[in-house]
Amino acid sequence: MAIRSIVKKGDSVLEKHCRPVTEFNDRLHILLDDMTQTLLESGGVGRAAPQVGVLRQAVVVLETNVPEDGEAYVIELINPEIISEDGEQRGPEGCLSLPGKSGITVRPETVKVKAQNRDGKWCQYKGDGLKARAFCHEIDHLDGHLYTERLAPKEVIDRIKKE
Repeated sequence: MAIRSIVKKGDSVLEKHCRPVTEFNDRLHILLDDMTQTLLESGGVGRAAPQVGVLRQAVVVLETNVPEDGEAYVIELINPEIISEDGEQRGPEGCLSLPGKSGITVRPETVKVKAQNRDGKWCQYKGDGLKARAFCHEIDHLDGHLYTERLAPKEVIDRIKKE
């Protein structure tokens, strides 16, 4: 595994739509392993392939909602698609592609995602709270979008600050 450089805002790769993964082979496994290592070393909750300069529909998300004696693990999402959303959450969001910046975004409280695993098998995942936010954030990257496009309106931010 290798730590890859994180692409920063201004690089056009972050604005492009990623191509689906069609080959589930060692090359994909290396990418996923490198993305996981990069995620664990750089912090954060998720990483999308374009953030390491690869225009493929691949995402890794850290699952931290584990039993007290359990360990966090990484969920790999290949060709992910959000198939349902429910509720709403507002909260701070940042991105390592925009270091030192954050903002209040509105995201679904719960999402269900359909995706393939590293071997091409289709799976479904449910995310609540932070995991739902991470799924949405990373899947947005695959379509060339950054969280800054989802910033809450100023009046919402002002109300949250007063609460």
